[in-house]
Amino acid sequence: MDLTINAIQKFGSAPKISQRQNIAFSDNNSNNSLPNDTFVKENKQTADNLVQTDIFYINDNHGRIGNMARIYTAKSMYDNLNKNSKADKFVLAAGDISAGADLHIVKAASTYMNGLGVEATSDGNHEYDASPSEIAESKKGAKFKSLGMNLQIPKGNPLDGIIEKSCVIEKNGHKYAIIGLAPPDLHERIRDNESRKQIGIDDFEKTLQDIQKLTDEYKKQGINKIILLSHCGLEKDRRIAKETSGIDVIIGGHTHDLLDGIEEGKNLLYSKSNEPVIITQAGKDGEYFGDLKITWDDKKGIIVKAQNNVTPSSNFKRNRVLKGVFDHILGKPEHLGTIKSVAPLTKNRLIEPNANGFFIMDAVKHELGTDLAITNAGNIRGFFEPGELDSRQVFEVVPLKNNMVKLKLTEKEVVDAVKNGAKSFINPGNRPGIVIPSGLKYTVTKKGEVKSISFIDKTGKEIPIDINNPDPDKIYTVAMDDFLASGGDNLISNKVAANLIDEKFDFDKDKLTCDYVKKLNAPIEIKNDGRITVIDA
Repeated sequence: MDLTINAIQKFGSAPKISQRQNIAFSDNNSNNSLPNDTFVKENKQTADNLVQTDIFYINDNHGRIGNMARIYTAKSMYDNLNKNSKADKFVLAAGDISAGADLHIVKAASTYMNGLGVEATSDGNHEYDASPSEIAESKKGAKFKSLGMNLQIPKGNPLDGIIEKSCVIEKNGHKYAIIGLAPPDLHERIRDNESRKQIGIDDFEKTLQDIQKLTDEYKKQGINKIILLSHCGLEKDRRIAKETSGIDVIIGGHTHDLLDGIEEGKNLLYSKSNEPVIITQAGKDGEYFGDLKITWDDKKGIIVKAQNNVTPSSNFKRNRVLKGVFDHILGKPEHLGTIKSVAPLTKNRLIEPNANGFFIMDAVKHELGTDLAITNAGNIRGFFEPGELDSRQVFEVVPLKNNMVKLKLTEKEVVDAVKNGAKSFINPGNRPGIVIPSGLKYTVTKKGEVKSISFIDKTGKEIPIDINNPDPDKIYTVAMDDFLASGGDNLISNKVAANLIDEKFDFDKDKLTCDYVKKLNAPIEIKNDGRITVIDA
């Protein structure tokens, strides 16, 4: 029975669908033959030699518990429709399901994965926002395997023996090898914490060699269906697919690509031995989830047909039971006020002015009393909506849960930070993202060139900064999180390691925003006020 994500269906005993839940699972589409016709013709087998596999997959949920609760609803419906299927069924994750150092969020993410039925996950960078001892504690009671073949975990470390390189899972008498990879840029993507100090990561060239060695070992054991859970990003996943032999499926993450369907050259590639390799990735922030269906030549362990679909989680209501569990773990949200209006959403949050981010940073600057507040665009993960506002909604806009700090930056360091962020216009994947400020106004071209910067003082006066000759003696007090302060995204130097932090706080931007909203005590208008202007040239 071929099941795919498609159009509206009636589900009998499945959870009731709201009007906006208009995308669900259907059984009226067949798998697509792979585009390589020669390969398919040469590998046609009788039905007795074919194995069906269904993989429900997630990646980069980033602690967005609202979307987690929606995916949980979708998974319940998926299971109901699949209950009579004889396919080998998997639920797999490719990292960054959690985010930030808040252990309540880490626990919520682990509870979500257990409830979803995740069997194995690779660890992403955001799992390592917490310390090794905290990560180890969070994995107690986990029903899923945590995999990271390329992690260097010292003997005696709390994670020693908890993170495995790979595992074998058997379904209906068929054995599958599952290998996990953490991101090669792990240390660049987490703040300067105990994880960065204690956990090493192999370089990518060594990782390629180790993948081949491990794959060859599994082949010798007669295991010919090999799935890689990779938090390495799409380009590195493509290299793995083309430069190794034996990997069949790569469930990917990290670069937040949305790979719907199967397209040769994009997410269908061929290995060194000319066997097909399928790559998946379901975007970011739990906005989507995926369903990959595969038909294998069982004897050869080669994919002969496949279908890949991704579905927006926004089409499903939040599961009430899981929402209740989250409330128990996190505490019930606090009502804060009302949002009257919100500026239109950005299409690319990494390189566009973001009114949601502006509001958050205004709150940070106001509450900490600094000259400036800055964050990286990638830190703004959600958006506000008109209507009643509670603390949980604020958290979903900035879910990464770091700690706020106050420090001093010279005018040159401020200008350099803006210029470093501006390079995102021309960098692959628009990374790391532009600087989202409060207390600054700047103009940047789509080629990544900063044209002007002004400081906005506490009276609202705009004071131009000479961006070609910034004053090295001019000092600003700046609020930011400790990810940025420890050199994250390479916007500024590592002030944490240099012991140049004036004050450190045990809360993040969400608390400051909640405090700010309560003081406003009036309906809120979240506007794009022109503090960032993007021009063509």
